[in-house]
Amino acid sequence: MNFPLYIAKRYIFSRSKNNAINIINRIASMGIIVGAMALFVVLSVFGGLKVFSLSFTNEIDPDLKITSTLGKSFLITPSQESEIKKIDGIVSYSKIIEERVLFLFKDKQLVTNLKGVDRNYTVVNAIKKKLFNEEGEWLKPDTYQVIVGYGIARDFSMGILDFQNPLQVFAPKPGTGAIENPDEAFNQIDVLPVGIYSISEDVDSKYVFADLGLAQELLMYKPNQISGVEFKLKPNADESAIDAKLKAIFNNKITVKNRAQLNESLYKMLNTENIVVYLIFTLVIIVALFNLVGALIMMILEKKGNLKTLFNLGTEIKNLRKIFLLQGTLLSFFGGIIGLLLGIILVVLQQRYELIMITPTLAYPVVFTLNNVLIVLGTIVSLGFIASLIASSRVSKKLLD
Repeated sequence: MNFPLYIAKRYIFSRSKNNAINIINRIASMGIIVGAMALFVVLSVFGGLKVFSLSFTNEIDPDLKITSTLGKSFLITPSQESEIKKIDGIVSYSKIIEERVLFLFKDKQLVTNLKGVDRNYTVVNAIKKKLFNEEGEWLKPDTYQVIVGYGIARDFSMGILDFQNPLQVFAPKPGTGAIENPDEAFNQIDVLPVGIYSISEDVDSKYVFADLGLAQELLMYKPNQISGVEFKLKPNADESAIDAKLKAIFNNKITVKNRAQLNESLYKMLNTENIVVYLIFTLVIIVALFNLVGALIMMILEKKGNLKTLFNLGTEIKNLRKIFLLQGTLLSFFGGIIGLLLGIILVVLQQRYELIMITPTLAYPVVFTLNNVLIVLGTIVSLGFIASLIASSRVSKKLLD
């Protein structure tokens, strides 16, 4: 057996004759255990909050989306659609048109996004599950029906199927030159809200969904002119391969974005928050490991006579240092394992029994991942190794003399 490892294990599991050293060792061990548990729980909580936050955008964002790099819209030909259908990994796709337009209802007005979608849109996106009430229904193709967000309906004090008060949509006519008659500067269509969706506060005030043909009519687009295509992919689809094939089909005149790229600022904010919280709790663990340094130094001073004997028997200084390096590292490892087990129990209990609630109906979200386990264990062991290295450096020939 490795001699320093054997001595280190003996020092870990044996009690000291000095009660003060035993107390310091317990405090150091508790600091490691509590630090590991707290770090794991916090990472799991922020992982849950990240999933919870992204769940709102996932309801309306596709797996992939293409838009033109040359302008607001582009033309898609039947041959290009045939090529898209041949791409392995694509479950379905939906042609869309997005444009900011003016909405008028009674004496109120609002500028927001009109999103024209084809009949495949509800296959690509799960928004149909988010209709606000049972009376609402998804819009029928080739009609003047629309689906509005709850925020828009609230601002307009508007219900659905109000045949007496249609929702008016105005879009500027394309062209150049000065406008002589303001009444002729806009295309106008009356539409009928038949459903209300509710996802999140931002999304509920962002879109009014209409039929693709209605949006083309309002914006004076050609029948094959669109502003984008949204895709639903198979679970294990190769995004990079699909990206390359789509760019080849459209001669590199399109931009392809996945769900993370469509919400780049949100993902960046959530990842930044996660990193900041990790660094803060790592600092707490570093402070707690000062107890480990103190405990090892006290152990070195207590075992000074034994170390001197080992040195006189021919043990090198580096091996004597290795004893306390291994002792501190093993203490960190075992403390990290115990802290992780306690943290995992807390996370599983929260997932199963919803012990802590945000609201009476919403439990605090937590996510258990192996990645968090490895991060916590790696952090504890690495910092414990550094702390042990600092403490073991106190063993020197001068100390033994």
